[in-house]
Amino acid sequence: MHIGLIGLGKMGFNMAERLRLGGHKVVGFDFSKETTDRLTATGSLGVTSLEDLVKSLESPRAIWLMVPAGDPVDETIAKLKPLMDKGDIFIDGGNSNYKDSQRRHAALTPEGFHFVDCGTSGGIWGLKEGYSLMVGGDKEPVEVLSPVFECLAPGTNEGWGHVGPSGAGHFVKMVHNGIEYAMMQGYAEGFSIMKAKESLNLDLAFIAKIWQKGSVIRSWLLDLTADALEKNPTLEGFEAYVPDSGEGRWTVFEAIDLDVSATVITESLIRRLRSRESNNFTDRMISIQRNAFGGHAVKKS
Repeated sequence: MHIGLIGLGKMGFNMAERLRLGGHKVVGFDFSKETTDRLTATGSLGVTSLEDLVKSLESPRAIWLMVPAGDPVDETIAKLKPLMDKGDIFIDGGNSNYKDSQRRHAALTPEGFHFVDCGTSGGIWGLKEGYSLMVGGDKEPVEVLSPVFECLAPGTNEGWGHVGPSGAGHFVKMVHNGIEYAMMQGYAEGFSIMKAKESLNLDLAFIAKIWQKGSVIRSWLLDLTADALEKNPTLEGFEAYVPDSGEGRWTVFEAIDLDVSATVITESLIRRLRSRESNNFTDRMISIQRNAFGGHAVKKS
């Protein structure tokens, strides 16, 4: 089928290529002519205007948005609506807040459009490995799009599914990313403990490779960690600064609202925030308190 794709970053570009290789006709939009020319050179069609994108798609149209969460999604939809027809489908494959997806679905449905929220996991490896797709929305458009999901997923009947009504796809992806935060923190702390045991002179890359086979903590994330350690055992050139794109925060907020204890995910989020603090005020305050009540030594700058 024909599908429009908005946002040709590394992930979006790879999705377009996987769809093309699966026999789908892809029209991709990006502001960069260099990027759209590169897409055209691969066998799809790259365009630099939304008008050309819509005109190049067969009706009913399906347009997949891979743009930053928040206002960019609303702004893109607002620009597309006058160009599209009733029955056309919007798919938000980015990391939007599920409440925004529910709002967009509620606004677009009475106007005759379909809206599907699709949590998309796989990153830059999706072209080779396939994408994990968590789909939310009404049954009719999901069924229409099933050949697209099957093509992007690791297998026809694996790695993707219709998880619930509008908002469910992004809600599940939000929790997925919260779990990802905790897993990453667990690996990071474990390897840090081993690195600190200098008397044993442990080879962290070698140990990671041992754990890749047979271990109960083996995972794709561990595979990536092992490869990274092999290439750069001392992590030279990297700052201890870890950003977050929002999903971990939203997971913690939902856990609080639902009275669910999510201590590990919450702590992993807090650690990310702490990594960004230069000359951490909290730690300096604790140092001063220890000195005040116990006369403990204070390290001064």
